[in-house]
Amino acid sequence: MKPELIEKSQHRDYAAHRLAEFTERCRERGLAITPQRLAIIRTLLSSAQHPTAEAVYESVRQEHPYISRATVHRTLEVLCDAGEARKVTLLHDSARYDGNVAPHHHVVCVRCHRIADVSIPDADERLLSACKSIGDFQVLGASVEIQAVCADCSQVSIGKESS
Repeated sequence: MKPELIEKSQHRDYAAHRLAEFTERCRERGLAITPQRLAIIRTLLSSAQHPTAEAVYESVRQEHPYISRATVHRTLEVLCDAGEARKVTLLHDSARYDGNVAPHHHVVCVRCHRIADVSIPDADERLLSACKSIGDFQVLGASVEIQAVCADCSQVSIGKESS
């Protein structure tokens, strides 16, 4: 059950598959398919960086210069409510968004807050089968956030120590 980073090629394949079916899933859920919504989901799916709403706005604005921040925020919430995206690291400064809704976990650099997707085989099954409730809480799902220091931040620390 060793955690492994999800490779870029896996991320690309997943994103292409999800984007190809996005329109159909929206129709099934009664969601309007707008050019802005498509641009936002494309931005989420093409990014492995788990962007903030502001980063999504800046990216989408290049294609749709008149889109508002409020539209991006509302659309991200709609996508999360519809199961097309999810919020990550709710306890940090601002919400980050992930277009990957398949079961996976995250490693977060405690210095620069970079986030990477992590696969932990059998973790979901083990966590969720171990308990259906905790006290008076009914368990709906689980997500592991591993706190770490990324290679870039480690290099900065090493550079400072040798000065």
